[in-house]
Amino acid sequence: MNLQIGEPPSPSFQQPLALLSDCHRRVERFLGLLARVAAEGRGGLLDRRQREALEAALRYFREAAPRHTADEEESLFPRLRALNLPVAQEIMARMVALEREHVEAGPHHLAVERLGTRWLAEGVLSEADIRALSRHVDHLVALYTVHIGIEDQEVFPAAERLLEATSLAEVGQEMAARRGQPFVPAGFASTNADTEPKSHHAST
Repeated sequence: MNLQIGEPPSPSFQQPLALLSDCHRRVERFLGLLARVAAEGRGGLLDRRQREALEAALRYFREAAPRHTADEEESLFPRLRALNLPVAQEIMARMVALEREHVEAGPHHLAVERLGTRWLAEGVLSEADIRALSRHVDHLVALYTVHIGIEDQEVFPAAERLLEATSLAEVGQEMAARRGQPFVPAGFASTNADTEPKSHHAST
């Protein structure tokens, strides 16, 4: 994803909560692409623009989205639970529901991957398959609309208030490690001009 003139830079691994929220914008974007291709293509032959959009969306949810889920379930949520504070109880209940939704989304992602890959390989989808693809995408859009709202508006702000800077830095370090990217501590300038943009784009 190239940075456009006038567009603010993506958050870095030193800003893990902002980076997680930034990843949500990618989830929304790629779900929108899936919905648009399904509606426009109707199971028929895809033009170059539609094919590239479908390939990009499938690749995102196959490769990048699982890392985002791990960022939350393996790095952020456990640190919030470890606080064991009364003020965190409501947030903990939210996290349980969010983890259930991650599980719920799984079969829909698998179905979208299977049907989308078939469309790319065979050139067309049957009427039954394109209806199924649209149903799975619609379910994911509805699920993530609520899911992302809770994380962006409740869980991430609570983490910002409750977690120490060292804990947030550890979250960022683990996010960088999942992507094979360096973690440059705040206050240290990178000697490689390419390091920072790469870490930005690795947020997906």
